[in-house]
Amino acid sequence: MIIFLTIIWLGLIALLVGIKVLPNKPASWLSTVVVFIALNIFLLIPLQWSAPTGDAAVIVNTVPIVPNVAGQVTEVVAERNVPVKAGDELFRIDPVPYQARLDALDAQLELARLRVEQFKELGQGPAGRRFDLEEAQTAMRQLEAQHTAAAYDLEQTTVVAPADGFVTTLALRPGQRVTTAPIAPVMTFIETEGIVVAAQIAQNAIRFVEPGQPVELAFKTRPGQIFTGTVDSVVEVNAQGQVMTSGTVIATRNLQSVPYFVRIQMDDPNILKALRGGAAGTAVIFTPKLQVAHIIRRVMLRMESYLNFVVP
Repeated sequence: MIIFLTIIWLGLIALLVGIKVLPNKPASWLSTVVVFIALNIFLLIPLQWSAPTGDAAVIVNTVPIVPNVAGQVTEVVAERNVPVKAGDELFRIDPVPYQARLDALDAQLELARLRVEQFKELGQGPAGRRFDLEEAQTAMRQLEAQHTAAAYDLEQTTVVAPADGFVTTLALRPGQRVTTAPIAPVMTFIETEGIVVAAQIAQNAIRFVEPGQPVELAFKTRPGQIFTGTVDSVVEVNAQGQVMTSGTVIATRNLQSVPYFVRIQMDDPNILKALRGGAAGTAVIFTPKLQVAHIIRRVMLRMESYLNFVVP
């Protein structure tokens, strides 16, 4: 933008020299250098913190699907990239072993309840009988707990969607055996709720950024369009400032000026449904500082938006 304004100034000088308003002397042409330096000092540098800009992205939550029970897959209901609702079936695991376990506990629990009733009918006789009753009641409660766990396991043979969204990276097929190991998810689920738009702002430009400030965005997937929003929050720490609990002394490292993430609340929430996860773009945050220069950022963002038609 500074170069563009400098070229305009140079063209103006050429015009004024051509119509004899300015003399054709080195001083007239050297004014272009002065203007270029002045624009950088009084416009470009202040813009870095009065209207900071940075890369923006659409971020979605992904859920690795790991079943709560192990077994052989009998049916895969979900289809790749087809929207589903929370609670819709994704796939089924062979329920026969879990149903058999539940049936066996049903029989044992029925017998345990019968034994408790029989001991109660015998009345409060010798201490031995009271002990037998208490022992039977304890066994019954243990079986009830096992029955609850077995019923839960049987229910978990049908794996359902954890939220509204869709499945991607679907390679699961009937006949495969799945386990409950968290390091072995069987598919990836993409949530369509809770989509976040975030921008990364340089450390020397974030000091005036606060929640509620207006934001404009341009995305590569939507060339020629400008989206609006407000600053929702500033993530107060970046990965460089994170320390994991361990038994070793923190080692020295080469520190870099890692940007901070700024979470953006879109003015129109429906826009999030049209933006694909991972969509990249540029965000501009307008702080109360040097507002007279904000028009430059707005023009620059719109130029970039139209360049998105041809620049990948």
